[in-house]
Amino acid sequence: MFIQTEPTPNPDTLKFLPGQEVTGATGPYDFASVDEAGTSPLAQALFDVQGIVRVFLGSDFVSLSKDPDADWKHVRPMALAAIMDHFVAGLPVMATDAGAIPAAPEGASVDDYEGDAAEIA
Repeated sequence: MFIQTEPTPNPDTLKFLPGQEVTGATGPYDFASVDEAGTSPLAQALFDVQGIVRVFLGSDFVSLSKDPDADWKHVRPMALAAIMDHFVAGLPVMATDAGAIPAAPEGASVDDYEGDAAEIA
């Protein structure tokens, strides 16, 4: 996978083009903090990159803003790796009902589990 980057008028923001659809027709999505990124596994992964302060997901691009004190020479490679890892793993950009972990059936209990047990040391 080859990801291109483009500068923006803001020196603290870079545009990443993964060469494939990011949000498609469902976006764009703008996350100003990690707390807002709960619906996007991609945004969550990008906020794990030290120095990232804002994530914008467009139809075919990802725009990242860094802390003014951070240097792109350190942030950019980590951001590229996070984007590449996400898409190569085939993870969803946005969590949806179809991609979410299903809820337990109504009235279900942890005592209803009938699988194998394992001891965790």
